Amino acid sequence: MDDFLIELLNNKKYLKVRNELMQMNIVDIAQVLEELNREQLLIIFRILPKEIAAGVFSHIPNDLQQYIIESITDRETTSIVEKLFLDDTVDFLEEMPSNVVKKVLKNTDEETRRLINQFLNYPEDSAGSIMTIEFVDLKKHMTVGEALAHIKATGVDKETINNCYVIDQTRRLEGVVSIRKLILCDSDEKIGDIMSKDILSANTLDDQEKIALLFKKYDLTTLPVVDNENRLVGIVTIDDIVDIIDEENTEDLHKMAAMQPMEDEYLKTNAFVLAKHRIVWLLVLMLSATFTGSIIQKYEGALQSAVILATFIPMLMDTGGNSGSQSSTLIIRGMALGEISTSDIFQVLFKEVKVGVITGSVLAAVNFLRLMLFSKLDTLVNLTVCLTLFFTVVI
Repeated sequence: MDDFLIELLNNKKYLKVRNELMQMNIVDIAQVLEELNREQLLIIFRILPKEIAAGVFSHIPNDLQQYIIESITDRETTSIVEKLFLDDTVDFLEEMPSNVVKKVLKNTDEETRRLINQFLNYPEDSAGSIMTIEFVDLKKHMTVGEALAHIKATGVDKETINNCYVIDQTRRLEGVVSIRKLILCDSDEKIGDIMSKDILSANTLDDQEKIALLFKKYDLTTLPVVDNENRLVGIVTIDDIVDIIDEENTEDLHKMAAMQPMEDEYLKTNAFVLAKHRIVWLLVLMLSATFTGSIIQKYEGALQSAVILATFIPMLMDTGGNSGSQSSTLIIRGMALGEISTSDIFQVLFKEVKVGVITGSVLAAVNFLRLMLFSKLDTLVNLTVCLTLFFTVVI
């Protein structure tokens, strides 16, 4: 498909290119754009209908977003921003340099500009920074028929209509009702009678990782976001949470590999940045290995009197390292999933000691049996090696 599109572009058959793209999902179009050069990217972006172009824009990487905004006219910028959901606009502006932010803000209406500035003032990675204000709100005095008419009239511009939130005159959150329930209920029933008052909500300042855990724990598709006075200011949707979970998982993997977390994709990060993220922990690990070497050097005399013991050092160090890697991986993963907190430190320590005793005993027993059967070493030497192995795994 990419080669075919490139051929059409080279032959300037833009109408055919547009028709081909119109049959594709916006996510697939975004993927195609990533493979093209900058000139071809801009041509395709300009021939797409503005609504589709806006959808594609929200799915391409930040560097391409920046290039497009810097390359298109003010009028084109206005038409794109008008079609974007507000949370998508805020998401990409958070990663943009000041000249791009100024251009976007200059080409939006006063109300949109005010809302964007409000969102940008929320702490990064907070519920307020990832929420959307494009949702349906209802009043409890409405009938089901009135609510459905309201959804039909306003829902086309909303990010989701699956859950509608009931608010009072001061926008305080009172309840929630699903579109499924509205469809199944009689049209003359009151919203206040059918809404659920048992509502999970988040504060605008809550961390996005906490929000993701709520979505996972309670199997949510949307979550209302309120201020300190319980006034509804926005909602978080599942599509944003999927991206957040990917970010948090990637960050956890970097931590498990003793690396500083990276912002960009691997192939789009230059070698210097990759090295900078790795070097600190590599230096720490190198120094710790040097410390181990100094201990061995201190007991060099003892090793010379029993040279055979030195042959077991690689096995002992590797087994201890592997055991530590297993423990750290499970603990970091547990912390990422919210299963372990800092208050559980002694419980985790006690459990890991028990696991170490069990695994260390099994490994020491198997190793002792192997040495007794296949080596000609003295029994005391075999016991020394196996006891060392046991304590290496436990500690």
